[in-house]
Amino acid sequence: MAFHLVSGGCGFVGKNMVRRLYNTTNDCILFVDNLVVGKNPSTWLEQPKVAQCKDLEVYGEDRRLFFLKDDFRFLVRKMTENPDYLKQHYGLDIDRFEDVYHFAAIVGGRAMIDGDPMVVALDLSIDAEFFYWVCQHKPKRTLYPSSSAAYPINLQTESGAIALKETDIDFNNMGQPDMTYGWSKLTGEFLAKIAAKHYGVAVSCIRPFSGYGEEQDLTYPIPAIAMRVARRETPMEVWGTGKQGRDFVHIDDVIDCIHVGMDKITDGTAFNIGMGRLTSFLEIIDVLTDIAGYKPPVKQLLDKPVGVHSRYCDMTWVKNNLGWEAKISMEEGMARMYKAALARLEKEA
Repeated sequence: MAFHLVSGGCGFVGKNMVRRLYNTTNDCILFVDNLVVGKNPSTWLEQPKVAQCKDLEVYGEDRRLFFLKDDFRFLVRKMTENPDYLKQHYGLDIDRFEDVYHFAAIVGGRAMIDGDPMVVALDLSIDAEFFYWVCQHKPKRTLYPSSSAAYPINLQTESGAIALKETDIDFNNMGQPDMTYGWSKLTGEFLAKIAAKHYGVAVSCIRPFSGYGEEQDLTYPIPAIAMRVARRETPMEVWGTGKQGRDFVHIDDVIDCIHVGMDKITDGTAFNIGMGRLTSFLEIIDVLTDIAGYKPPVKQLLDKPVGVHSRYCDMTWVKNNLGWEAKISMEEGMARMYKAALARLEKEA
């Protein structure tokens, strides 16, 4: 039986990938997350915990999901030092992982990226150890999630913003990415290319733009704004002027595009995932308050970190080469977010 490895994902991307794999395949999944942000699978998988081996939890009557609460770096280090570690320590007979999805990273939203950049820089160590192990293990396919933060910030200013193309990152003519998070993701992309070219690892890289979804942590802007709207706050607070914009794409579309890309890309090529549409935070507030049926005044929080002014992508390459386009519209996505925010409020009551 095929075995997939999913690491981290800020309690958001990783668990959505795990759920998708569990519900659409008959394969086994090893999910590793330190739960600093995320939640135990018992709270979201809708499958019972059926066994435990040491600190490894087993879920589902068919025993297909194995969850390990651990820092992914530590597990990778153990698997590097001892390729039979999982078999000897947990009895998992895995000769080779089918797919490896490496979502483990320290992000924490804009407040963390700007407020504690050296902590975010630890992503460099996570990725270095990961690719060192991957080059020895050689799974059938590997996914490395880069980020739109890897793009040069001079292309994202108020006066000079453009729809970012994959070719706007050129390792022979580097621009400055967004803080330590952007630098770490650029380094990860470079390591992916090295792994593919020099070690024969089948790897693809994604540059997701501003992903959002119903279960995303409230440190991220879309769920936070949706909660403020669900509470019918007046005035409605927005970080900065609210005129700064992003390319918001729903997590379901992100995961769909990942699988299309992994089927077709093996050489470490990085590709965008977005709507190809620039939307300001003021527009997000407008859409959500239209859904809620009220129009509060907006209070700008000019002392809050906002990052670059405008970040959105050109999806031409993906459409032409992968045949993929996002399916969930902004209006549908925001309706889902508002419904999820109302459900959260009910739980708080």
